[in-house]
Amino acid sequence: MESASVLDASQTKPSEGGASFSLGSRLTRLVWNLSWLVLASWTPAPLHRYRVAILRLFGAQVDWTAHVYGNAKIWLPANLTMGAHSCLGPRVNCYCMDRITLADRAVVSQDSTLCAGSHDISDANFQLITRPIVIGEQAWVAAEVFVGPGVTVGKGAVLGARSVVFKDAIENGIYVGNPAKLVKERQWDGQEAQRAPA
Repeated sequence: MESASVLDASQTKPSEGGASFSLGSRLTRLVWNLSWLVLASWTPAPLHRYRVAILRLFGAQVDWTAHVYGNAKIWLPANLTMGAHSCLGPRVNCYCMDRITLADRAVVSQDSTLCAGSHDISDANFQLITRPIVIGEQAWVAAEVFVGPGVTVGKGAVLGARSVVFKDAIENGIYVGNPAKLVKERQWDGQEAQRAPA
């Protein structure tokens, strides 16, 4: 599902309780949520390949080596792409109203939120707006971070615990705070240093 499927708020009036997505979309997500609850949410942590299989069955583009925890919350698998050895940690809220991409070896730690949707606060009808999120190769989104719509986290960047990020993060940048600010650049040692540059 792409952002084009978002309904026109002037017609559906979400500020008055109307829907932002079609009935078909909502039913698809209902089936998905029930399936994940029954088939995956209770599974032990090591069963990553099993959970990847379920995600792929529902349209996710997830590498078999990716790690997705059973208590992670994924809004719509068809909008999720995960590269080799990438990770959605425990209790991550992957609110993929638009495409969310984790590149190879990208890590999103426990209790973080990747939020690809918001509302137009200048619109009296409260129109939903969606924007894709990209977490670059070897980037680390630490515990309890919030990443907003449209953000690209550069290769090797680090978002410190409980940071709030609404702007792109540069390659190898280390960010902390609310709003997150660049504090230094990541230094690489040994073999990893050769893989880090673009």
